[in-house]
Order: sequence, then C-alpha cells, then structure tokens
Amino acid sequence: MSELRSVVEAFRCEAMSELPDAGLEQDFAELQRAVELLEAERLRRLAEIDRRGLHERDGFLSAASWLASSHKVAWGNARADLRIARALRDMPRSLSALLEGEVSMSAVKVLAAARQTDPLTFDHSEPQLLEAARVHAIGDLQRVVGFWRQQVDHAHDLRGDDAARARRRLHASATYLGMVRVDGDLDPETGEALLTALGAVLDAETRSNIGEDGLTPAQRRADALGEICRLWLDRSDRPMVGGERPHVTLTVDAGMLAGREAGTAELDRTGPVPEELEKQHLCDASVMRVVLSGRSQPMDVGRRTPIVPPAMRRAVIVRDRRCRFPGCDRPHSWCDAHHIVHRADGGPTAIGNLLLLCRRHHRMVHAPGGFSLELLDSRPAFKRPDGSLLEDRVPP
Repeated sequence: MSELRSVVEAFRCEAMSELPDAGLEQDFAELQRAVELLEAERLRRLAEIDRRGLHERDGFLSAASWLASSHKVAWGNARADLRIARALRDMPRSLSALLEGEVSMSAVKVLAAARQTDPLTFDHSEPQLLEAARVHAIGDLQRVVGFWRQQVDHAHDLRGDDAARARRRLHASATYLGMVRVDGDLDPETGEALLTALGAVLDAETRSNIGEDGLTPAQRRADALGEICRLWLDRSDRPMVGGERPHVTLTVDAGMLAGREAGTAELDRTGPVPEELEKQHLCDASVMRVVLSGRSQPMDVGRRTPIVPPAMRRAVIVRDRRCRFPGCDRPHSWCDAHHIVHRADGGPTAIGNLLLLCRRHHRMVHAPGGFSLELLDSRPAFKRPDGSLLEDRVPP
C-alpha cells in the first residue's frame, strides 16, 4: 500500500499544463485502467468482509451499512457496491476478464445486473455474454443483455407482465448533498399508474400556469411526484406506523422557531434545510414541543398541536377557495395556509393574517429576493422583486 501511495503522490506532483497532449492521453488511459483494477480489488475485499460477517463485530446489520458509516460512502452507492461485490464473487470468468483488461467495470456491472434475472442460466451463458462485452459498446451490450433476458423469460414461460413484474425495483436514498436519488424499473401496470398520476398533476399545472417559470420538463415531473406524495400524506385514512400517521418531520431549535436567534432546522431523512424552507413549513404545520437536558436527553414531550387549527383553516379555505397568488387557480387541497406576517416576526395565527398559497407560490414567497407579500388596506398585496405591485388577475 505504501508503494501505491508513492505512485499517487508522484502523479500529484506533475504539472498538468506542462504535459504534452500524447503524454496526457496516455497517462489518462493508464490511470483509467489502474482505477478499474483497484476498484475490482476493493470489491473483492468488500465481498470477503461480507462473507466473513466482519461488519457484525461493530453491530452493523449489513456490509453496506458498515461501508456507508465507516467510510462515509453514500448509502445508495454502498448498497450498489455490495451488490456488485457479491455478484463478482460468483462470476469468476467476468472478474478474470476485468483483471486482464478485456472488459470494463461498466460492462461487468451490466453483466452483474443481468445475472440477477437467473443466476444458473447466466452461468451457462456467461462466456457468450462476456464475448459480447469484449466487442460491444455499453449501449449495445445492454441491448444484447435485453435480448438474453427475453430468451430466459420465454424459457421459464414467463409471459408479458409476469416477466416484467419479476424485475421490478425501486431505490430511493438521500445523497450527501441533501438531495434524494430515485432510480428503478416499474412493471407496466405500476408504471402506467405513475405516468397517469404524473400526467394529471402536470396537466393541472399547465392549465394553472400564469406564465413562463423557467422550469425544465424534468423539474416539473419532480415537483409533480412531490405533490402526489404530499396528497397521500395529507389523507386522513392513511395507515398508522409506530402509533402515528406518517408525516414529514422538521426539527427546529426553539429560539429559531420564535425568531429570537439563529439555530438549526433539519428534516429527518435529508438533513439541514435553509431558513426560508423552515419558515415555509412553519406556516402550516403541527408543532410538538420536546425539552432536552443538554444536547440529547429528553425531559418533556408535549402534544402535537396544529399551528393553524382545523376550524381556522376551514374558514380560510371557505374564504380563499384556491391559491391567492394572482392568476393561480390551484385548488385548496394543493395549498398551505401562509402567514402574511410570519410567526417568527410577531405575526399572529389569525384569519386576517392567513391566506392560501399553493406549494410552488409558497416557495416563491419565502425565497430570498423573490416575491413579497404584505397587507394593504387589510387586503393581501403581492410585490415583484423590484418592489412593483403585482396586479391580481382572473385565473384561466
């Protein structure tokens, strides 16, 4: 290992700007090959750690959780690494071809994913699939593997939906940047349900659109998926989990909640959030008081209390009926009750200080340097970032 570190250090000492073009390309090719060899050895050792159960010594439930915690690897990457490591343990010919430089790590990952379809059949077909990996680019190799899967499904008399359903999967994990990565394959029926639900939300968004907002189609689909999830969480008939109905939990320091001092606000699964998002959530949420002794010892837990009582929220719905942002007609079920003067700034939770805003416009009002909202003659007035008044418009 010390020799390996010495080689890396020698590369680090080289001045990139002084390398000739041919030398730079040659160095990159050799480094790419070395990286794949090192990755293969890393995965071999991960598979052995998994086989020996070394992770259990420190109480980890899997080698993936050990890898994520001990080496600061994102959970999704740790799980994928373990899956490939286990597959390579049972794919000696593919591993040998990788170590000999005949195939790339990307090709091996495609073959490892194919093996999950039917390990026994894959073992018989591995030489032919390896030959395809040697001569084809990754995109073409994926098509070859797709044809192979169809043959396997036909041999097992898995027809149509049965074959597709057997391969369904969905991964969702928080990344180190606070985002959540979603990846998977859905069977036709579930996929159709998802596409239909997304299409319904996107269609409503299009009809309610008050102008070009600069969002890409991918961003619109992401927002639509979030709206679908929120609508499900808002249902009163959803099942209980751990004695309570599932909900998004935001933990906020008491001083920050009262607007007296700076503090931290964290979501349970994705971590810290900026102040504007904290204020947006606190407009229309339920609050539970937890008193701690020091940093981690709970002393008292209060009851969950809605910031906006149900009767008051119903009154705001009857009055506003829809999002109050000029020109928007999104229904009240898509809206939060927004405090015109925020609670942290001394604003009361009263009907006169509340109005309905859909989630997108709620984010826009809380965004720094975005639209502002104030009361003029007891009526809400929206202003553009430049301070000019945004006239109300009849929704389409």
